[in-house]
Amino acid sequence: KDLSRPGDRVVVARGGKGGKGNAAFKSPTNRAPREATPGSEGEARHLRLELRLIADVGLVGKPNAGKSTLLSRMTRARPKVANYPFTTKHPHLGRVVLDMERSFVMADIPGLIEGAHRGAGLGHEFLRHIQRSGILVHLVEPEPYDGTDPISNYRNIRFELEQFDPGLVTRPEIVVVTKADLPSAERVRQELQDVLQKPVLKISAVTGENLNILAERIWQTLTDQRSAQPTLFPKIPIG
Repeated sequence: KDLSRPGDRVVVARGGKGGKGNAAFKSPTNRAPREATPGSEGEARHLRLELRLIADVGLVGKPNAGKSTLLSRMTRARPKVANYPFTTKHPHLGRVVLDMERSFVMADIPGLIEGAHRGAGLGHEFLRHIQRSGILVHLVEPEPYDGTDPISNYRNIRFELEQFDPGLVTRPEIVVVTKADLPSAERVRQELQDVLQKPVLKISAVTGENLNILAERIWQTLTDQRSAQPTLFPKIPIG
């Protein structure tokens, strides 16, 4: 059961049927009965309660796409950053502060791989956290470590999201080509933009290129969505 709304309740273990106390055996001739029947045992279960991360923005992409580096540059979060895939084992949260009145929570969702919706890698462990993200920022690496095609990687991630939860691909999405200092970054950005028919941003988390533009674009997208669907995109308070 997903307890996602205030007041949601679920019965996870039912109590046993009660027995009869001595009052049930009282009669005109037996004013003080000393009889009783035992009740039946209730259900006993070991439960594991799981908390899904709640964030305004979820960072998605293939392993080594630069999600952890971006989170560490835009927030005070300190996820592990290294030059090999699957350095992130658990989702991380950080708050991006634009100014005194504007901020949002960003979640680094560990890298997804083909078959994630079926549980490949740690697919279900990662994917369920994306369901609580208001919008998605999809990071595309221009020169993947495994030599795969960046545009095919983008499509594969979208496929995994759709197979896990069709509602995920209807979320607002900002597509970003990372590692702008690489020679192929601009070519990949242009190709993606032509394929998707929408703006694609190029950034570098290392040099800081266009990070302020990305933050403003995220904020504007969040503002638009909160205006259109305030119950689905609540503002997460600072605290």
